[in-house]
Amino acid sequence: MPNTFAEIQNEMRNIAKELLESGEATMVIGWEKGALPYQSTPVMIRSAEDVDKLIWDEYCQQNLSTYLIDYIYTDEKVAIFAKGCDTRAYNRLIQDNRIKAEKSIVIGVPCLGMKNAREAAKLPEGAEVPMANACKECRYPNPVTFDRKIGEDVTPWCTERDFSDVEAIEALSADEKYAFWQSQYTKCIRCYACRNICPACNCTSCIFDQSASGWCSKDVNASENQFYGVTRAFHVAGRCIECGQCEMVCPSEVPIMLMNKKFIKDIDSLFGAHEAGIDIDTPAPLSHFSVSDPEEFM
Repeated sequence: MPNTFAEIQNEMRNIAKELLESGEATMVIGWEKGALPYQSTPVMIRSAEDVDKLIWDEYCQQNLSTYLIDYIYTDEKVAIFAKGCDTRAYNRLIQDNRIKAEKSIVIGVPCLGMKNAREAAKLPEGAEVPMANACKECRYPNPVTFDRKIGEDVTPWCTERDFSDVEAIEALSADEKYAFWQSQYTKCIRCYACRNICPACNCTSCIFDQSASGWCSKDVNASENQFYGVTRAFHVAGRCIECGQCEMVCPSEVPIMLMNKKFIKDIDSLFGAHEAGIDIDTPAPLSHFSVSDPEEFM
C-alpha cells in the first residue's frame, strides 16, 4: 500500500475522482497548495475535473473535520481526508451532535508528522524545518476511524503525554504564574482565530459573540483576554483532541495548548486517564451526567 507523500497524493486524487464521478459524494474536502511553499490550505472539490488540486505534503496540518459542521443541514454527502487528529475531531463532533456520520465519508490517511509552518516562514529556503509542536507529542498519527483508508499505519513516535512544560508552570509561585499568564494574554488581540478553528469550540451560539450579556466586553486588554482564554479552556476541557490548531493559527503566539494540557493533566488525575475523540462511545468527563456520579463535595 502507498505511504510516501507522492503515492498517497495520487491515491487521494483517484479516490476523490471516483467518489465525485459516481455521485457517492457531492464534495470532497482535502488540501491544496497555498501561495508559499510552507502553506497547504483546505480546498473543497465539487468536480472530478478539479481533483488535481488535491495535494498531500508535510504542511497539511489544518484539521478538516470542522468543515463538516457547515453541511449538517444540507442534503449533501461530503467526503474528507483525515489524519489521526482529524478523525479524533470527527468522533468528537459526532458526540457533540454537530455532524452526522451518515452524511460524511471519512478517508483515513496515516500522518508522518507535519512541519512547523510558522518556523518555516522564518527560516531561509532549504533549511531544515522542525516538526509542528502538536505533532511532536502526537500519539495517534493513524486514523482512529474511517470508511476508507489510504496507506499503511505508521509507528507512533510518541507513546506517552509529556507534561513537563505544565509541571514547570505548576512549580512557580502564585505571583509568578499570574505574571506569566499576564504577559501572554497581554499579547492576545482577541481575533478568535483559536475559537474558530477548534473542533471542540463548536457551539451554535458563542458567549463571546453575545456582548450584550455583559460576560465579556469588547475591550482588548489583559483582564478580558485572560477571561476569554480561561473560559475557552474550561469549555474544551475533557474534549480537546490535542491537534494544536489553536496555537497554529494564533498570530500572537500565545501558548494556548499549555493551558489545555494543564486541564488534561488535572482531568486525568481527578477522573482517570481520558483520550478525547478516540471513539464515539466514551463520554468526556465533564460533558455528561450520571446519577451514579460521586457527590463527596455535597
